[in-house]
Amino acid sequence: MRVLAVCLGNICRSPAAEAAIAEAASGAGVDIEVDSAGTGAYHIGEPPDERMRRAAARAGLSISGRARQFEPADFDRFDLIAVMDRTNLRDVVAQAPDEDAIGRVRLFRSFDPEADPDGLDVPDPYYGGADGFVQVVAMVRRAAAGLVAELSG
Repeated sequence: MRVLAVCLGNICRSPAAEAAIAEAASGAGVDIEVDSAGTGAYHIGEPPDERMRRAAARAGLSISGRARQFEPADFDRFDLIAVMDRTNLRDVVAQAPDEDAIGRVRLFRSFDPEADPDGLDVPDPYYGGADGFVQVVAMVRRAAAGLVAELSG
């Protein structure tokens, strides 16, 4: 199984989701290849946001990598594309080559058993304070655990 986590810039939410999915898969003994990307080209080649790395590290989650932009070829490389919010969903679906590809795109928090079905967006912490990064780490960990449970179910 290959999973791609997608947010806007690929420096906050999706790298955290990538790390959380890898952590959950490893803990469950499930073989999942995971990567992340952004719908925008704002931060290509940059490491994850320092604030996100700090919040994740405090929670015992290690985030690494370099930002890259989502591309239509990702539909060929990944079995599941987990997007962080409805704007990312719209942007990714707009690049889908067919209905099969669209069917492999899901809101990441749809895997979070604690998420309100009307509030499935992972909020972008970029312009907020440190608490937003801490909250995102907790959200992506819950969603990652749910994703791995569903895939291994």
